[in-house]
Amino acid sequence: MMNFVVKTLANAGALAVAIWLLQDITLTGESTGRKTLTLILVALVFGVVNFLVKPLVKLLTLPLFILTLGLFTLIVNALMLLLTSWLAEKLELSFHVEGFWTAVLGGLIISVVSWALNVILPDGRD
Repeated sequence: MMNFVVKTLANAGALAVAIWLLQDITLTGESTGRKTLTLILVALVFGVVNFLVKPLVKLLTLPLFILTLGLFTLIVNALMLLLTSWLAEKLELSFHVEGFWTAVLGGLIISVVSWALNVILPDGRD
């Protein structure tokens, strides 16, 4: 359970950095508390998308991963971010990613920041 909380917080932090750095990734809300709650909910949606959908997409596109020596990961990460944006809209969460190339850059930022936060934060296996 602790590992799940840490991963969700790392995703929320990584999403916050991407929102802060890229003007075409937006999170709106009336107050800071509302934005924080929305960010945590979006991080949960992003975690579910990465847990359920990403492995299937990676399996189906395995030849492209091999052909591009893993660079296709950037495209898959962008697609997962766009899917999260679409699901957030359906769930009436005020999170939006505008465009594919913004999603590519956002996915790269989220991957790097999430990795760094997972290194720093405890994983609950002690």
